Amino acid sequence: QVHLVESGGGLVQPGGSLRLSCEASGSISGINGMGWYRQAPGKERELVASITNGGSTTYVDSVKGRFTISRANTKNTVYLEMSSLKPEDTAVYYCNAYKVSDWGRTYDYWGQGTQVTVSP
Repeated sequence: QVHLVESGGGLVQPGGSLRLSCEASGSISGINGMGWYRQAPGKERELVASITNGGSTTYVDSVKGRFTISRANTKNTVYLEMSSLKPEDTAVYYCNAYKVSDWGRTYDYWGQGTQVTVSP
């Protein structure tokens, strides 16, 4: 089992910045990538950004140029640097880690979520 703990959420004004952190522990060997999802009230959870072990990154269009995902050298910590925040970025942000088995099945692990609120 992989245990994920997020930190860094909070209240910020529009145009401000926040940095989210997520540390993985437990059975971290075999993790193929990590990422951040978010879920706003009344909306489905969406992928915000992800990063593979090889360093390839993916971003949802709405955050490109504003958010940056990175991983620590130990590869068991992932960060999300958020800048130029907008009210529509308000959501609960969830850390994700995934493993892909030899037969192609993906196993997802989730953190408990951290609230990000962008408001004047």
